[in-house]
Parts: sequence; C-alpha cells; structure tokens
Amino acid sequence: MELRKEIEPDFTTAEKLYPEVLRLILEYTDYCDEHGDEDHSAYQKLENTLHEMTGKEMSGFNLWEWWEEDGAENLAFDIALPEPIIVEGITKTELSEIVRRLKTFKIPDKEGFKSLFYSHVCFGNGYFHQFLKLNFRTYHVKLFQRNKDKNGNYFEYSHEETTEKLWNGGKYQSDFKSLITSI
Repeated sequence: MELRKEIEPDFTTAEKLYPEVLRLILEYTDYCDEHGDEDHSAYQKLENTLHEMTGKEMSGFNLWEWWEEDGAENLAFDIALPEPIIVEGITKTELSEIVRRLKTFKIPDKEGFKSLFYSHVCFGNGYFHQFLKLNFRTYHVKLFQRNKDKNGNYFEYSHEETTEKLWNGGKYQSDFKSLITSI
C-alpha cells in the first residue's frame, strides 16, 4: 500500500541531498586524517554546512567517528532524509500499513535509491518509530519488541494488536484540534 506523501519518508529530498552530504562527510574525514582538527574548526564548518542544507540539528549525529556506527552512507542518508511530521487525519488503514512495515521485512522497490535505504528507514534510523511517537500518544517501542508477561513467558504483539493499541490510544493531532475548538 502506498501511504500519503506526508507520511512516507521523503526519499526524493534525501536522494537530492545525499551525494553532497556524503561527499562532505568523507572530505571531512580525509581532512582530519591528513591535518587533524584539534580546534574543531573543520568540524564546526561541516556541522554548519549540513545544518544549512537540511535544517536539522547536527548534535544528534556522530560526524567524527561514523565508522564505529553504521558507516558514512547510512549517516549521510539519515542527515539527508527529512524528519517525520505530525499528519492530520491518519486513517486506521494507514496506521496498519506503518505497523506492517515495521513488523515485516519487505522492500517495496527492487532497485534504485529507495531500495538501498528502505530497510534502514524501517529498522535502522527509526523514521517510522519517530512518526508514530509524534502522531500517537500510546506509542511505545515495546509494541514492536519481544516482551515478558507476568508469568515470565515471552510474547510479541501481533500486527493487529499493535495497530489496535496505537489506534485506541488516540492521536495527538485530534486531541489538539479538540482543545482548540473548546477554547
């Protein structure tokens, strides 16, 4: 199922920014290998440039030691991909599709930029988890993990159970709309 544009990760913007972001990260690493960056001036310049390109706060990204994490490619993608937003009128069908994507491993496109990073969006950088946290007040990562019941038995919430728990807990935007209309 195709989700609305404002729900789907913005791969178009990410694909446009990605090559330049990756180039800047790798150039910074090469510069540090050759000259060092004791005063952090090159780091600050990189951070400012990436912030200007993306509008993102760079303090959450490890631009220094990316090789110890997911690598330069995933870091560049995470920086280039716009953050999820609050979306009005999310349907239960749309929510169910997001839950399905997080609980299964199925790449929608077999080739191209999206196929390179799709699994990273679902399982790496947490895009859809961030989206659910923004849009559903009962979101908790435990809905997508293995849990232990009071008897010590392990279980996982099914796709349907996860969807119901999120849906029945209410959406932030509808709560906000109710608050505004009551004022």
